Amino acid sequence: KPALTFFLQTNSQHYLPYLLLLILLWWSINLIWRSSSWKLGGIRLPPGPRPLPIIGNILELGDKPHRAIAKLSKLYGPVLTIKLGAITTLVISSPEAAKEALQKNDQHLSSRQVPDTAKATGHHDKSVVWLPAFDKWKLLRKVCTVQMLTTRKLDETQFLRCKKLEELAGFIRESCQQGHCVNIGKAAFTTVFNSISNTLFSIDLAHHDARSSQEFKDLVWGVMEETGKPNVSDFFPVLRGFDPEGACRRISEVASSPSNDVLDSLINLKERGELSGDDIKSLLLDLFLAGVDSNSSLLEWAMAEQLHNPEKIARAREELDQVVGGDGGTLQEPDIARLPYLQTIVKETLRLHPPVPLLIPHKAESDIEICRYRLPRHAQVLVNGWAMGRDPNVWPDQDSFSPERFLGREIDFKGRDFELIPFGSRRRMCPGIPLTYRMVHPILASLLC
Repeated sequence: KPALTFFLQTNSQHYLPYLLLLILLWWSINLIWRSSSWKLGGIRLPPGPRPLPIIGNILELGDKPHRAIAKLSKLYGPVLTIKLGAITTLVISSPEAAKEALQKNDQHLSSRQVPDTAKATGHHDKSVVWLPAFDKWKLLRKVCTVQMLTTRKLDETQFLRCKKLEELAGFIRESCQQGHCVNIGKAAFTTVFNSISNTLFSIDLAHHDARSSQEFKDLVWGVMEETGKPNVSDFFPVLRGFDPEGACRRISEVASSPSNDVLDSLINLKERGELSGDDIKSLLLDLFLAGVDSNSSLLEWAMAEQLHNPEKIARAREELDQVVGGDGGTLQEPDIARLPYLQTIVKETLRLHPPVPLLIPHKAESDIEICRYRLPRHAQVLVNGWAMGRDPNVWPDQDSFSPERFLGREIDFKGRDFELIPFGSRRRMCPGIPLTYRMVHPILASLLC
């Protein structure tokens, strides 16, 4: 016994690494054996690439996950399974599968897989974007749709948004007269930002010729980038307390930067005890982050595509001249219905460049079946809107910018037509679509004129 003790004491430093290696090898073999079958309760999960031990398929995603997953869907089909660290993920890339997931299984997939960066500021537990679909979420969603974004409320603030269009036109005219280039992205961002702030507060928060608009743009894009960026702690929940990539620290720093109307309605709700001050701040943050980023990005892509296709600009201007007049008149929101070609430009831009290529992740609250495959509880579901918009089985000549494809077709982006769902569908659909519709078309018309 003394000899054995002496042997262990003197050789443990040499044998310990081998012992740890054997444990890791056993764990890896066990993981591969379990994942290679892709079965649950005798029913196979959707096919997919073989995951590596521990990290799963993370390395296959690269820096453009929506494109990498689109390539995988061509190999494994429109419904596939990948392993992102410890998270089993089902990816959907066809309208039919998206309809079965988001319509048939709407209730079971109504929760969100919340990224770690969204939890960094404590915003997730008050956000209509991230809350599970329980009482608190229903209340906040109702406030959005009934108190903030109804037709009557948007009609009452229409004149404020119209004023922002006039300011945009004046800024572009003045820049041209002075021989200055116009940064379309910045101009669109400032107009969208002020349109939303006027809808909510009746005030401007940025100016076309001031540095403040660039600061706000950097703030919003910084938050959206950090929230949407792949983060290792989302794939390995056990690491969340360590913030291994520093993403939570960065988003906390970004979010703490300086940063009659809807506000009156929210204050009334607060006075009646239906909403707290934190609830109101979270609602406004949701509207600003999602609304400003998605709408300004949409406008910038629409202009970029048309500059590459000048004949589209000519046709859009011809239509605008017939409705608005060729004297530089401002498009009014009720005129949108009389501009079918302008509407097709917006739809085609959303098809090719959805604001969120992989729609905000859903989480299965129970075992469910999608397209004859079984998905386990707590698994993640991703809808690849980018791949669906470029599916050759749905869209002929899928990579070309052709607004004409929508003429005569009853397809919109409001969640009913699963060929085009850039803002989601059913109960977790973006509640800001009515405001997007009213803002994007007039701003785009102003940029084209």
